[in-house]
Parts: sequence; C-alpha cells; structure tokens
Amino acid sequence: MTAEQAKKVEFLRTAEKLKVQIANMEKDKNGHLYNRRSDFRVEYSILEELEHSMTVKRKSEKTKILQQLSKIQTNVKRLHQELRDAKPTPEFVKKLKEMMEEVENAINTFKEEQREIYEQLLKEEKTAINELSVFERKVELWALGNITTEKVLKLQSARVCVDKTLGNHLPAEVVEFERFLQRTGGRQGGWDDYDHQNFLKVWTKHRGRLSYMDEALEYLCGKTKEDIEHHYKWYQEFLFLHERKKESIKKWREKQQQEKERNLREKEKSEQMLKEKLLQFEEAQKQKAEEERKRQQAAIETWKKEKAIAFATEQALRLKLEEEKEKKQQKERQRQCHMKLLLERYTLQKKEKEELEKLEEEKRKEAEKEERKRIAAEKITKFQERDLRKLELRILQKQAKELEKLEKEKRLAKLREKVEMHIARDHSRLYRPTKGWEERLKDVAPTASEPLLRIPHRAVPTWRQGL
Repeated sequence: MTAEQAKKVEFLRTAEKLKVQIANMEKDKNGHLYNRRSDFRVEYSILEELEHSMTVKRKSEKTKILQQLSKIQTNVKRLHQELRDAKPTPEFVKKLKEMMEEVENAINTFKEEQREIYEQLLKEEKTAINELSVFERKVELWALGNITTEKVLKLQSARVCVDKTLGNHLPAEVVEFERFLQRTGGRQGGWDDYDHQNFLKVWTKHRGRLSYMDEALEYLCGKTKEDIEHHYKWYQEFLFLHERKKESIKKWREKQQQEKERNLREKEKSEQMLKEKLLQFEEAQKQKAEEERKRQQAAIETWKKEKAIAFATEQALRLKLEEEKEKKQQKERQRQCHMKLLLERYTLQKKEKEELEKLEEEKRKEAEKEERKRIAAEKITKFQERDLRKLELRILQKQAKELEKLEKEKRLAKLREKVEMHIARDHSRLYRPTKGWEERLKDVAPTASEPLLRIPHRAVPTWRQGL
C-alpha cells in the first residue's frame, strides 16, 4: 500500500469517527431540545425554532448549490460533446469559444459566491467567538460570586476539591480569602446572622472606636468581651482580605482583558495572514486557470490544424475513391450493356425455339388426335358388334325363360286338376271364446247366496276387449 492510499484510508477512518461523534452529539442535543418535561422547555423551544430555521436554510442552500453544479456539469458535457463532433469552420470555433466562456463564467461566478459565503461565515464565527468569550467571562464572575457564598460546614473531600479548583483557576488573594472563610466559619465568622448584624450595627455606629464594646455587650447577649474582641479582630482581617480580593479580581480582570485583546489582535493578524494567503491562493488559481485556458486554446489551435490537415487528406482520399468508384461504375455499366445485348439475343433465340417447339407440339398433338380418332372408330365398331351379340343373346335368353314359364304353368295346371279342394271360410270363429276362456269363466262363477260385487279377472288382450 502506497503512502497516498494510507492517507486516504486514515482520512476515511477519521471521517467515520467524526460522523459517529456528530451522531452522538445530535442525539444528546435532541434529547435536551425535544424533552417536553424539561424545566427549560421555554428556552429550548426557542433553540428548537432556531435549529429548524437553520436546517431549512441549509437545505435550501444545498439545493441551490446542487442546481448550480448540475448546470455547470451539463454545460461541460455539452462542450465535450461538441468537441467530439468538431467541425473545422469559423462558426463552430466561435460557438465553441462562446460555450467555453459561458462555462468559465459559470465556474467563476460559483467560486465568487462561495467565497462571499465563506467570508460571511468567518465573520459570523468571529462574532460568535467574541460572544462566547463574553459569556465565559460572565460565567467566571458568577463562579467567583458563588464561591464566596459557600458555607464552611462541608466534607473534607469537598474542601480538598475546592482548594484544588481555587488553586488552579483563581488568583492567590481570592484563594486566601476563600480559605480564610472556610477556616473561620464563613462570612459571619462562625456567628449566626442575627448576632453578626447587631455587631456590625454597633461597630458602624461607633465607627470602629473602642467605645462600641459596652453597647455591643448590651446587644449581644451570651457573648463575652473576649468573644467580641476576637470577632472584631476576625472582622478586621476579613475586611483586609476582602479588599485584597477586590483588588486582585480587578487586576485579574484587567489582565484577562489585556490577554483577550492580545488574542484578538493575534487572531486579527492571523485572519489577515489567512486572507492574504487566500488572495495569493486565488491569484495562483486564476493564473493557473489562465495558463490552463491558454494551454487549452493552444491545444484547440493545434487540434484545428491537425483536423484541417486530416480533412484535406480525407477530401483527397475521398476524391480518389470517387474517381475509382466512377471508373468501376462505368465498367459495370458497359458490362451490363453487353450482358443486356447477350440476354436479348438469347431471349430472341429462345423465343424462336419455343415457337418451333410449339408448332411441332401442335403437329404432334394433331397426329395423336387423328390416331385416337381412328382407334376410337375401330373400337366403336367392335363395341357395336359386341353389343349386337349381347342383345341377341339376351333376346334368346328371354325367349327361353318365357318358354320355361309356360311349361311350368302347364305343369301346375295339370297338378291342380288332379288335387282340387273347396274350403269355406267362417269369419265368426274369430269372435267366439276359446275353450280355455270358457273353462275359466266356469271356475270364477259367483254363487247364488252372495251378491256379485267385484269380479276379479286378468288383463284382456286388446284385440279381445269389448267382446
């Protein structure tokens, strides 16, 4: 793997890690912004609206940039297509020049818009950094104010943690004052608020003179003179340390302001250097683009010359090919004329031959027809003779059959004369009952003692019904 590939892999890994971090930060941010049960829902709703408007603005800017890039890409593709279909004509060169100028203007306009946008973003970033610095200073001042109000009664671990924090981030006078308060019992010196306020009232009334002691003993029941003197010494030290703390904070603020101004000057200087570098880079890019344009122009001129030479060569070759093609076509036409003459001669000969063959065929058919007529006449004569013979034979056979029939009738007449019977026909016997029917009627006859209600009988044939 080369160094370039290793850099690419490392860049992709870093980008993936940053992407994961951004996703986690977005998740935490959404958890705070969109939590409806949060105590700061009103403030978060303002941030939510701001985020929504900024998201819409980013999407619209992204869509606009994509449209501009798509337009530039389309113009570049069209320019490439025109270069592929190049024609060595002044109109084409003019059109190509206009297209290149259009693409170049579009790219320069896009770069100028992006540069203005980046400058505006840098200004907004500078303003945001200044505002954050102001907020950090306010938070530090709040931290200083909150630290002074802490109570003394805390765990030892908490004291150690506070001491470390104070020692790391605050001036020595502030740390000394805070440790004094922790050590002596806070801003009341270990007293409750009521006694301390009475002491301050009396001490302020007497303006710090020793005559305040008698009146203090009257106001502060339960406190001895030693307690009051000890509290007085504590208060003197408290005022001294508090004044030192104020001066230290003032100096610290001045120092912070000076450091901030120095940082701003350095930042402005770095921004000025960055702008100069950007201008140098843009100038270099413009020079590079100009050199690239000149190189492309030279390449186009060279390509035009080569194209013109190629076009002239192609024209000469085309003319040569056209001459050869014309010669070939001339030879082909001559050959076709010769073939046409041969074909007409062959067609004429074939036609004459076909006519002769047709005459011969007609003669042959006529001869065959005459031959068939002769054969048919001979066969008709034969068939007529055969039919006469058959007719005579049939007449003879018919006469023989008639003779045979007459002889048969004569024989039958002789037999009838010998055996002659006369039988009379009795039509009434068909209607008379049979013997079986008569016997049946006898078996089913009714008795005289019982009346005849129903006579059982079998089915009567249809030809005997109604008798």
